[in-house]
Amino acid sequence: MGPPWGVVEVWPSLPSTNITCAHDPRPWRVVTAEEQTAGRGRLDRSWTTIPGSSLAVSVLLPHEELAASGLPLGWVPLVAGVAVCRAVADTAGLATALKWPNDVLVPCAGDRKLAGILCQWVSEGVVVGMGVNVNTPEAELPLESATSVRAAGAGPVTREAVLGAYLNALAALVLGAAAAARTAYADLSATIGAEVEVTQGAGAAVRGRASGVDPDGRLIVETDKGALALAAGDVIHLRASRS
Repeated sequence: MGPPWGVVEVWPSLPSTNITCAHDPRPWRVVTAEEQTAGRGRLDRSWTTIPGSSLAVSVLLPHEELAASGLPLGWVPLVAGVAVCRAVADTAGLATALKWPNDVLVPCAGDRKLAGILCQWVSEGVVVGMGVNVNTPEAELPLESATSVRAAGAGPVTREAVLGAYLNALAALVLGAAAAARTAYADLSATIGAEVEVTQGAGAAVRGRASGVDPDGRLIVETDKGALALAAGDVIHLRASRS
């Protein structure tokens, strides 16, 4: 890939692309693997990749460039979701939406999940791990709630094309104007404006209307007791903001 990215490393099998990237966090490092044996998603969920049809990639975004762009660290996971949406739109013509913070959903496939993102903070920067189902047949998808570019009826597209488009979009977003990145996220959000239920660990669920995302990337939920800013949680859309 072109600047600022390093050479794309392609591994046949890894426990986790995030772990490999974090163990040697060189600026703009790109690690991919045909197979992950211990891949994890957000909220410590497992993330399964199917060799030959899924894309698993982790990159290192250096602190210096993030600081220079003015993009708050809490927005990095959200912006990564925007990059995935742009990549599948540009390469496969597939329209997607984002459930806060960065679940990539496919509206034409019943809002099934196409991709997941997990970010880890290290001393040198932020490791952004992303997994997307590209050419996985519907019968081979790991969960009923999952989909792929192919299963959604889009494409055909190669994983290499999706990877290139994703890296280009991610670099443009994190190195560009922070205000533009926030606007891009709001335009793709299926959560903002929706009635939601947010669960946080073993705590009680929060219900209300998602009114926006604050400067730190937290979801603002308007409840009958006032507005709450939530830094993490599992979101269920009770009534969507868009059809």
